[in-house]
Amino acid sequence: MFLTDGPDAAEQVYVFAHGAGGAMDTPFMTTVARELGERGIRVVRFEFPYMAARRTGGKRGAPDREPVLLNTWREVVAQLGGGPRLFIGGKSMGGRMATLVADELKVRGAVVFGYPFHPPGQPNKLRTAHLGSMTTPMLVLQGERDVFGSRDDVAGYQLSPQIRVEWIPDGDHSLKPRAKSGTTERQNLLHAIDAAAKFMSSR
Repeated sequence: MFLTDGPDAAEQVYVFAHGAGGAMDTPFMTTVARELGERGIRVVRFEFPYMAARRTGGKRGAPDREPVLLNTWREVVAQLGGGPRLFIGGKSMGGRMATLVADELKVRGAVVFGYPFHPPGQPNKLRTAHLGSMTTPMLVLQGERDVFGSRDDVAGYQLSPQIRVEWIPDGDHSLKPRAKSGTTERQNLLHAIDAAAKFMSSR
């Protein structure tokens, strides 16, 4: 099942996957999809098998293993007409899985909201091996104090020149700032969404 936002005949189509713990219709996913749709980008949301199963059986199983997640990406991209016409990405885990197949599927670009560079509290357990050699243009929208990879953490990584990180002021893993920061969650989300729309519209 797909959820779609934005114009049917949009030049840019963004396939947007959910994170490990939230479904495709969480407030975060819905806000991003609707706002990008209003900016002229067609957004297609889907769910990995474990999350789809929760809707029918109510069982809160763990995320599928990586091969299942990657094959789901391959199947979804094929259903939507193939990689060369699509941008792919997502929130956290869904976005990371997209980056693992982006080069293989020859997509137009990848956009990730909150890349999980490492598990919280385990900065040496990096999930960046493939990012040094990526050939797909990629935009990461990352909160400055994300526990999965803060601004200080990421400064030390060897990332492909095709990867750009847009830092969201005082944002956490969902880009939410602290009350004292002087910015709001809505402002941060719009900052990220505007950057994502600009990135896709420029390609």
